Amino acid sequence: MKSFSQILGQEKAIGFLKKVIKGDKIPHAYLFTGIEGTGKRTTALALARAINCKSPVEEDSCGDCKVCRQMNSGNFPDYYSIEPDGQNIKIEQIREFNRSINFKPVLGKYRITIINRAEMMTEEAANSFLKTLEEPPPGNIIVLKVIDPLDLLPTIISRCQKIPFKPLSHDIIEKHLINELGETPERSSLAARISGGSLSVAIDICEGEFLKEREEILLNITKLPGLSRIQVLDMAANFIKKYSKKKTGGGGIDYFEFLGVWKSFYRDLILTKEKAPLNMLINRDYSDRLEDISNKIKIENLLDGFFIMDQSQRDLSRNPNVNVAIEKMLIDLRDLVPE
Repeated sequence: MKSFSQILGQEKAIGFLKKVIKGDKIPHAYLFTGIEGTGKRTTALALARAINCKSPVEEDSCGDCKVCRQMNSGNFPDYYSIEPDGQNIKIEQIREFNRSINFKPVLGKYRITIINRAEMMTEEAANSFLKTLEEPPPGNIIVLKVIDPLDLLPTIISRCQKIPFKPLSHDIIEKHLINELGETPERSSLAARISGGSLSVAIDICEGEFLKEREEILLNITKLPGLSRIQVLDMAANFIKKYSKKKTGGGGIDYFEFLGVWKSFYRDLILTKEKAPLNMLINRDYSDRLEDISNKIKIENLLDGFFIMDQSQRDLSRNPNVNVAIEKMLIDLRDLVPE
């Protein structure tokens, strides 16, 4: 388990948290926002260590005291985590949370609760949580993790200290992949560019079959022009079958990552159309193909295509009907691209 000093690329967020700890005015609720893989969970755990550490060093945990050792081993009694049960965080989970926080912390000064994907709370669960959030018992700190805060109730947002987590730079991700995973500079650079600033996505790219499947994914985007509606629906069915459930053990990618590849390609088409330098492209190894396709499509259509995929990716992150979302996206994209 990492301390604040070991977290990559989030100096502003870490600096703010350390300043609050130093002033001993810790809010009872934080809202960590940003894409997955940027250190939100790691920072929440580092916060739990720092505020409960028996021998803190400059507002950071020492790593050696009883609290730090228990946190490292996953046995700290004052840490509580809530994860979606299936597609939602349910009312029963929040009721259990509401009961648990009425007890005093066992070992530490604070009990810290991390709610992962807080936007997945059902309406009933969110309303129940809001009542507790308004005035939680002393000695409790709650960290809500979300991608987009607008998916939460405004009344929940207003009662939390918001801390944004920015996408990690390509350099940070590339160096981590080389130094920690032993990846080659070429694979690390490509994975960093494709990852969208998410270290976890970059690691998945390197450890799975992503780079092998990327060629097929990018070839499919060129097949849309001229397809009939039935053919587009067949393509959607194939995508859903292949990408709707992430395979384990390095067996492939999920539909969210697949959409990320297409979105990065459209981004590069826009940049190529605008004569951007090669080093700005994510898929720079496809520069010839990007040049050829961009010459055939209006810039307005490219921009529309990018936003169609961006919206589809946002919709899929909220777990709607995958079939409908993919079918609609492919039909909309086909209608944008001339034959």
